[in-house]
Order: sequence, then C-alpha cells, then structure tokens
Amino acid sequence: MRIHADLHVHTTYSNDSFIAPNDLVYYAKKRGLNAVAVTDHNSLTGAYNIAKANPDFLIIPGMEVSSADGHIVALNVKELIPRGLSAVETIKRIHKAHGIAIACHPYVYFKGCLRGHVCAAFDAIEVINARAFPFGRSIKKAQEAAERFGMSRVAGTDAHYGPQIGYGYTEIEAKEATVDAVIEAILAGSCNPHGQQVPAILNTQQQVLRVRRMIKKFSWLSSAKF
Repeated sequence: MRIHADLHVHTTYSNDSFIAPNDLVYYAKKRGLNAVAVTDHNSLTGAYNIAKANPDFLIIPGMEVSSADGHIVALNVKELIPRGLSAVETIKRIHKAHGIAIACHPYVYFKGCLRGHVCAAFDAIEVINARAFPFGRSIKKAQEAAERFGMSRVAGTDAHYGPQIGYGYTEIEAKEATVDAVIEAILAGSCNPHGQQVPAILNTQQQVLRVRRMIKKFSWLSSAKF
C-alpha cells in the first residue's frame, strides 16, 4: 500500500506551532496526504491524543528530541525520550523505546542541526526538509550522508503552520496502513523523499502570527497586577 506521509509536523503541543490538533488532518488531506507524523518538541502527549481522536486517519506518533548534538526525530516511541543527551545516547534510548531515529534537518542554518554527529546508528535521514535553509545545499549534503551510511531517506515539512503541511512528504510502500507497517517499510528502505521549499508567503504568515502572539503576551504581562 502506498502511503504519502509528512514525517515532521508540529502542533500546538509545541509552544512554537500554530497547528491546532483539529486542523492537522484537514490540512493533511488538503495536500493529498494519507498519513502524518506528529513530532512535537520533546513531547509525546499531542501525538497520542491526536491519534486517538482520529482513528480513520493514520497518525504516526513521534517527537523531536533536543539532543545535546542536534535535533532528532523519534518515531513510534512509547515513552518520552529525555532531552540533552548526546546523539548516540539519544538514539540508544529511542531504540530501547522500540522506535526509530531520524536525523532531521542535519545540514541547515538556524536550527539544531546535527552536522558532524550524523552517523550510521540512525535509521533514516531527513533528506528533504521543506523549511530548510539553504534548501538545495541541505538536500545535497543529506543525500551524500545517506549514501555514505546506507540510511533510508525520508522527507517532512517541519510544519508549524497549517498551510505548510505536505510541502515535504515521504512516499512509503507499506504492507498495510498501520504505524508498524510504515516503520517496517522505512527501516527496509521502501520509501522515497519528495517535496519542494515552502513558499515564502506561508513562512511570512507564520511569522506574523508569531509577532501577534508575542504582542498579545506582552500586553497581558503589562496589564497584569502582581
């Protein structure tokens, strides 16, 4: 079965995202996806809550772990992976929790990128991150790392705003539309990354929302009585 999944999406369970759980599936379907990995920052709560609330749409539970060496996406883990550990130790914890470890946006600017900490212990590498900068260079270097270490190649958007979902996605040949089948296919390399850079207008709209949120928070703090 062919699965089209954005394997890197943040919801409002991440404090820097504007994607409400109720909007996640709407935008995913709008982009022609039939699966999404919810990968909130250092949290699993949203992933499992959203999966439970949407039994007719494939939600792949995960989290983006802030390791000491850069960010790592953990898919299908059943327990929280602690932040602040080395990349190697984080991968060990992910495997112990029966998940897979993905080197996400490893060669980009302005994010927690792994760079020299990408290693063969990873199960896959995010070759395409639709919000990466520089876009072309990051893809080239990630492709080179995938070849060097023999890793599966995946893609995601790193979406924090609903309309961004699906600009990066992974085509997965799975036996069936289940989380376990998707994980098995990724490990077997039965997947291909696809995508394009998120249009600048969508990133601008996200930034406008962020500024409005900051102004609202500042206004509340200014008016609060302590």
